Amino acid sequence: MKRMIGLIAILVAFLGVAFFQEGGVKTAAPQEVKKPTIGILQTMSHPALDQITKGTIDQLKKRGYVNGKTAKIDFENAQGDQSNLKSMADRFDNEDTDLNIGIATPAAQSIANANKTTPLILGAISNPKSAGLVSNYKHPGGNITGVSNLTPTNDQIRLVREIMPNVKELGVMYTSGDPSAAAEVKVVRQVAPKYGFKLKEFTVSNSSDVDQVAQTMLQQVKAVYVPTDNTIATAMQTLVKDANNAHVPVFPPAGTMVHDGGLATYGINQYQLGVATGNMAADVLQGKAKPATTPIKIIAKGDLVLNMKEAKLLGINIPTHLVNEASKKGEIIR
Repeated sequence: MKRMIGLIAILVAFLGVAFFQEGGVKTAAPQEVKKPTIGILQTMSHPALDQITKGTIDQLKKRGYVNGKTAKIDFENAQGDQSNLKSMADRFDNEDTDLNIGIATPAAQSIANANKTTPLILGAISNPKSAGLVSNYKHPGGNITGVSNLTPTNDQIRLVREIMPNVKELGVMYTSGDPSAAAEVKVVRQVAPKYGFKLKEFTVSNSSDVDQVAQTMLQQVKAVYVPTDNTIATAMQTLVKDANNAHVPVFPPAGTMVHDGGLATYGINQYQLGVATGNMAADVLQGKAKPATTPIKIIAKGDLVLNMKEAKLLGINIPTHLVNEASKKGEIIR
């Protein structure tokens, strides 16, 4: 009797399993959620670009994309080498990344050339149109959208005039092969005469040219303006050294370059550019936005950054109203 009861129990258990598996309530095994692969390519190392990348990765983390846990973030730095940019962008394509981010124009261009379908988020590209990345800011229409940092050129040139009221010759140094820098210089040509400056232009091909070109320039001008230019940014210490020897101030485009010895600027917060980039990337990954229909986000307002150490070194008096402004909303380096 006990044996029969046991057989019946086994049969009932077997039928119960069959019921749940085939005819009754099906219990699906939990499936592992695919971790998206995010490719981030940075053109080269210097403080401004490093801050953009940091802001991007930090914001991705806040939005739920934690490297090694909920996402794979494949970060590459080409260190200014064009062949590195191409090979790294090609590797992202071969790796079949889910989304790519280009930090600075050359990186974004390399990714765009390597892949025409995977979403590409521009990480603070100053002039996406001149760079050939998009033709319409409001309706990009392809696989590319992102963040553009529109340099507040008028404010920056006005700042030069406020600090240097008697200067007539203003030098500008930029890389001849950088389309974004060249586009900014076109604006400078229009703005500089409005503030009474005679503009003198000097170009370099690479960072190794900066020392020689700077020494030539500094014999002809009493103030130097630098547009958004990654090559000049990497050689900022060289430019500042030569300028300090000539007692000529340098007015750079970013606050990070004021920390490197520039005198003053109205600079866009580089970290916040990265935050905006990370948000756009997360929106695309989460299906909340599509690159083709997401307008380029243009950030154009900068805060005043003053380097009082540099002003003292060069014997330049910063107007009180500017010091007050930087104290309230901006930054003062002492």
